[in-house]
Amino acid sequence: MNMQTGHVMAPPAPITLADMKLSTVMMRDIILKTMFRKNVDMVSELSQAVCLPIPVTQELVDLARTQRLLEATGTLNANNGNEMGYQLTEQGKARALDALAQSEYFGAMPVPLEVYREQVKRQSIRNIQVTRDQLTGAMGHLVLPDDLLDQLGPSVSAGRSILMYGPPGNGKSSISNGIRDALGDNVYVPRAIEYAGQVITVYDPIVHVAVPEEADDPNSLRRKTRFDQRYVKCERPTVITGGELSLDMLDLVYNPTARTYQAPLQLKSTGGIFIVDDLGRQAEPPQALVNRWIVPLEEGKDILALQSGEKFEVPFDTLVIFSTNFHPNEIFDQAALRRIFFKIKIDGPNQENFLKIFAMVAKKKKMPLDEATLVHLLKVRYPEIDNVYANYQPIFLIDQMISICEFEGIPYQMRPDLLDRAWANMFVKDEKIVK
Repeated sequence: MNMQTGHVMAPPAPITLADMKLSTVMMRDIILKTMFRKNVDMVSELSQAVCLPIPVTQELVDLARTQRLLEATGTLNANNGNEMGYQLTEQGKARALDALAQSEYFGAMPVPLEVYREQVKRQSIRNIQVTRDQLTGAMGHLVLPDDLLDQLGPSVSAGRSILMYGPPGNGKSSISNGIRDALGDNVYVPRAIEYAGQVITVYDPIVHVAVPEEADDPNSLRRKTRFDQRYVKCERPTVITGGELSLDMLDLVYNPTARTYQAPLQLKSTGGIFIVDDLGRQAEPPQALVNRWIVPLEEGKDILALQSGEKFEVPFDTLVIFSTNFHPNEIFDQAALRRIFFKIKIDGPNQENFLKIFAMVAKKKKMPLDEATLVHLLKVRYPEIDNVYANYQPIFLIDQMISICEFEGIPYQMRPDLLDRAWANMFVKDEKIVK
């Protein structure tokens, strides 16, 4: 059954216990632990807590009853359509405590890794074709040369890897965010996945932006087909790391108290973008960081390790954007550079684009333009720094002049003398500090 959301096919909800492809003991134990920890006693509540359809939840409850781990309370809940209540037997409580000692995980039933792989293919970042209009729309707040969009478009649609390099302050981070905005559709993120009986939590509200579900229209003859509730419908994820990125952040995180795992950053970014900002500022050398990505980038799979040392493959379906202020030849060997699909230089604007940006920022900040000040800026100030323009400079200079005007208690205005005060703050004079 194909359920379409935007361009992505939703994961179908399981209809029977056999559809789950999980160990029956594991599912039964999660049911017992959830009842024990959340104090729920009705199948309708339990089905919400474990994110399974009611018939599948009922199958698990019936199974636990035949094993004398659950019993019917014999009372019907009038508030819930006369639904039968259930409770843990003494044997059931003992089993729940034993199961909790092995793993504290309860709640949403995990999705087996093999089943998740299929969903990753359905919503692959490589299935996306970004048009020039989408990219221009997402970058609308930036003034970019046309040839830069010519390079960015194909690289985003390939969904592989991009290295953006060039002098600081020219919007490499803003362009990365613009690429994220251009993607525009939604994906399904599992709350947790299962491999070899181990639970790995994936959905993370800090990384993932959940999309509100449309309510069913009670007057509609056709109810909306619900997707598998073990997933959360989200915007395509974006993980942004900077100087703090270390190699161990790309490993599974084991919680020894809960005895569960948390997915590493690149697994959380599946179907989306992983931005490594400021490459070259991390504790580990850039070459070591890129070496860690070589297999995933080339083969579309990553290798993770459990506490036991057992290694296993997970899908790697992420557009990786590396951004650096260094020249690539300074930080990578040629083998690493070969493996990064697209290398795009992000330079400072030419004078014409610099003026466009300056005018755009001034308009946005309600700062009237002044011709004499602009002439002073271009003819006096910029020759001092060899006419090297950067995208951050208009915002910096205009914000500085606004702060000066507010301090002096005068209306927002540009004047050569105010510009000189702003300019002095943009650069630090080289001098020896006597200690």
